[in-house]
Amino acid sequence: MSEERNYYPVEEPEEEEAALSGADAFKVDLYFWLQALVMALVGLILIFTFVGRIIGVDGESMMPTLHNRDMLLLQSIGYSPEQGDVVVLSTKNFRNGSPIVKRIIAVGGQTVDIDYETNTVYVDGVALDEPYILETMRALPESFATHVEVPEGSIFVMGDNRNNSTDSRSPELGVVDQRCVLGKALFILLPFQDAGAIESISRPR
Repeated sequence: MSEERNYYPVEEPEEEEAALSGADAFKVDLYFWLQALVMALVGLILIFTFVGRIIGVDGESMMPTLHNRDMLLLQSIGYSPEQGDVVVLSTKNFRNGSPIVKRIIAVGGQTVDIDYETNTVYVDGVALDEPYILETMRALPESFATHVEVPEGSIFVMGDNRNNSTDSRSPELGVVDQRCVLGKALFILLPFQDAGAIESISRPR
């Protein structure tokens, strides 16, 4: 007599869901987006700390190129002042060291002559093409220089709003040691409608 055997069906293991549920997928996506955002913010902080900085414009001396309260991105590390650049500088003998924004008209070794009658600035005897100035220059106080020989290691700066700018023409500021330059203004960051690159212009005619 053969032994009777009972057979029971073996349950197959259920397959794991191949795809995450909608809520889980959203959490994963959110995690990666947050991770990317944090990395981007860290990168920006490192750039602004070691390469450049952000600074605001105070006043109207650089109109129409820049306006009061514009926020600027500066290049600080590795920058050497060049004619035509818009720069931010700070010198302790002018307005208690508060940063100011001006345009470099001439660098060390160059000579500046200003002719108010013809609205012309000459560097080394060559007239500059200056489409950036706000309006025709008016003659300013006699104490303002019209002929300057810029010492080596210094820069001669002017505002684009020539009639409302205390700059290297004034004995209050004079020529500036280039070590006082905080950086070159590269971009307008705010307001958004004016955001964009700042052009360096100072060409002979």
